[in-house]
Amino acid sequence: MKSYLRRASTAATAAVLLGALATIAPSTTAAAAPAAACKMQLQPVTSGGDAPNTTITAGTPPTAKTVAGPHLFSPGAARVSSTWRWDAGSNDGYVVLGSRLYQVSWGYDEMTGELYMYPNLVGGGWDKFTMFEQATYGSPATRIARYGLRNDGVLFRWTSWKNVRQYPGFASVKAMTLISETKTYDTFLATTRGGALYTIHIPADTRLQPTVKKVRTSTWQGFETLVAERCGTQSTLLTAIDKDTGSAYLYAVGHANGTSTVIQGLGKVPGTFKDPVTSLWRLDDALPRNGE
Repeated sequence: MKSYLRRASTAATAAVLLGALATIAPSTTAAAAPAAACKMQLQPVTSGGDAPNTTITAGTPPTAKTVAGPHLFSPGAARVSSTWRWDAGSNDGYVVLGSRLYQVSWGYDEMTGELYMYPNLVGGGWDKFTMFEQATYGSPATRIARYGLRNDGVLFRWTSWKNVRQYPGFASVKAMTLISETKTYDTFLATTRGGALYTIHIPADTRLQPTVKKVRTSTWQGFETLVAERCGTQSTLLTAIDKDTGSAYLYAVGHANGTSTVIQGLGKVPGTFKDPVTSLWRLDDALPRNGE
């Protein structure tokens, strides 16, 4: 089967890129303007199994503040992590440890102040997965979908652990992050090994296939990790991490619309970002991401 990425339309003219940053469109920068007041929190897992937290504040240049976190896992065990959600004192997320997927809850006991960590086993055979994420819509949730990308390019979606769809054709994807979770669809922003940037739009109706749109044609191949957070009413704050150099760059991404998408480079994030796993931390009742 042909790759979804190869089937994406190339009719629109790609924006010119300036160095490592995407074009700032002077006449349309208002689409990304809310980023000035936006923040996002990164939740890495270090090679030693610790979980510090870094708050990034949009600006030119951006600022960052890191606080130490607890020791959660054996050194080198964590391979993949979903978004972490905080609710009633508990941090909850999915983590691949070795070849097994766990739903993990951790926090501090209200009476003793001691750290607790509960890893609930989902199943084995996850050593071949490079991404796992959960999209949640509604508070309380009215729609939940879980996604995993296997290293052979098959994208999986579970609406329950017994209800799974498979979408082949994503072998060229290098990194991806959730930018929209709505009543009728979820959307990921993804980079390819060739350097292109795409959106992957996945309808909630499991009978329908994903739709892929090209956003940029080149210069994104250096990023191994993307982390996205809601920014304003229809925009996204995006941290792109080059683990080889330990560098992170912040972008304000306007409402996703193919090659017309406004992307404003806000600059290099201070600090070193070489942790093997980095994902998003957010409140459980935070508004859903809405970048497309």
